[in-house]
Amino acid sequence: MLTELDKAQDKAIAAITAPGTQLEVIEKTVRGVPLKLFKNAPPTMREFFQFFFNHNAAREFLVYGEERLTFAEVYAKALRIAAVMQHSYGISKGDRVAIAMRNYPEWIMAYIGLVHLGAVVVPMNAWWQPEELAYGLADSGTRLVIADEERLRRLGAIEGMSVPVVAVRTSHGVAAEHGADLLDDLLESGPTDTWYLPPLGPDDDVSILYTSGSTGFPKGAVSTHRGVVHGAFSYLVQGLALLKLSEASGAYVPPQQIMLLSVPLFHVTGLVPLMLVSIAIGRKFIMMHRWDAGEALRLIDKEKCTYFVGVPTMTHEIMSHPERDKYDISTVTDWAAGGAPRPAEHVERLAKAIPTGKPAIGYGLTETNGVGAGILRESYLARPTSTGRASKPVVEIAILDDDGNALAPQAVGEVCIRSAANVRGYWRRPKETADAFDKAGWFHTGDVGYLDEDGFLFIVDRKKDIIIRGGENISCQEVEAAIYAHPAVMAASVFGLPDDRLGEIVGAVVYLKPGEKAEPEAIIDFTRQHLSAFKVPARLWVSAEPLPRLGSEKIDKVSLRKIYREIHRAEAA
Repeated sequence: MLTELDKAQDKAIAAITAPGTQLEVIEKTVRGVPLKLFKNAPPTMREFFQFFFNHNAAREFLVYGEERLTFAEVYAKALRIAAVMQHSYGISKGDRVAIAMRNYPEWIMAYIGLVHLGAVVVPMNAWWQPEELAYGLADSGTRLVIADEERLRRLGAIEGMSVPVVAVRTSHGVAAEHGADLLDDLLESGPTDTWYLPPLGPDDDVSILYTSGSTGFPKGAVSTHRGVVHGAFSYLVQGLALLKLSEASGAYVPPQQIMLLSVPLFHVTGLVPLMLVSIAIGRKFIMMHRWDAGEALRLIDKEKCTYFVGVPTMTHEIMSHPERDKYDISTVTDWAAGGAPRPAEHVERLAKAIPTGKPAIGYGLTETNGVGAGILRESYLARPTSTGRASKPVVEIAILDDDGNALAPQAVGEVCIRSAANVRGYWRRPKETADAFDKAGWFHTGDVGYLDEDGFLFIVDRKKDIIIRGGENISCQEVEAAIYAHPAVMAASVFGLPDDRLGEIVGAVVYLKPGEKAEPEAIIDFTRQHLSAFKVPARLWVSAEPLPRLGSEKIDKVSLRKIYREIHRAEAA
């Protein structure tokens, strides 16, 4: 049964998107599929930025440490970056340019400037090590990298590295050592205006975000301008509906929303629902360089943040922090999560621990530009194991069987999402694109779940061979490949282990070659040479017996996962 909040949300969204309104929704065919579109949405991200930055020009936008910048100041610097990229490096429409850095104001400015030129932005995971960075550069065909000092050092460790690098927040000595130009120097002496802006259209590519799936190396999910605009607008509608409900209830509405940016911008959550929606609604962005629960509490208190989004681990650490009561966090109205499941008991615990704010969660993927389903406040408390209903008015969610047939409520099948926000496919991977995106426009998520009679989605399992650790997708095949590189390993199997804080951690079991000896910690340490820290196994067992196999001779991962999850639980207890 729908809650009163569900009904009120539906009514508010219907009014916001009705015919004749600024956010009117129409139906239009895109790549052969009829989809719901926002009739008056900007055709490209260039127009999106032009309109919203000018509209919010006088407001304060970015706060990073002692730095405070208005929307106008950020946009002006972004356009200067665009001019430097064009004049100094010849960056033009369709060129792939990577951003490899932690959260800095320059990340946002570089993204805006590159999109202004029509370049395709490639956000790179800041945790990636040299091998992973080298793969991303080669796979995407990147022409230029904009990197901070730590990523510059890692890029310098790539054998035969030939892609030019522009360094951000880096000393002159380190930049010179690695043959990089400094962005500040280029901006000080370079041009301030672009000499030519190519025409852009809704179907032009705007970004490639890498996502770890079940096939080993990460795949590049390619978004079009239309897809990203509609992803941002989908979230915009949800926010405006809540604003209307708050106003109608007589609740205090601050003159400016203030968000703590606690997740990385290279993730789709940081990029679309947080950064781009903040630009659209004039929301202030309090930037964290890296996650720290104590620092988050301090910033929420100091800046009077009104909204929080992070992986479930983050809200758990905040409500459990020993110094939480030292800080005033009552200004936060909603404690939202995404990127991983939130244990049901944490939902009620959060509501009791921080009664001035309400829990919320969303479900979306890189391939959907973060858009999918959502649930919040009393609706979430009523269904703490659900990820909510399809985000109205442009998103459809269906449960399909292996033949692509839609299943009835309560029937379990693969969760599939269709909307104008979906990416167009995977970069230079036609087979994987065809496998994941069917001709009817459905993206097959690889998650297994069901819809109840009211359209609420419940995720129960995954088809894909991935681990989700604190919001980071980890390919089991990629970790297995790193383990197999150890000279003593004969067979290996990698799987997720349950973890109260991170949701899942990486577990592995290996069987050694005859006559070989290796301690579990030694094998774990070996994988650190090839993997980002978050992919390194947290637990590894050496089996005295050959790993069990199926009739196909594949390792029986299902039985191994069951056995070692029980061992892990018993040892943890």
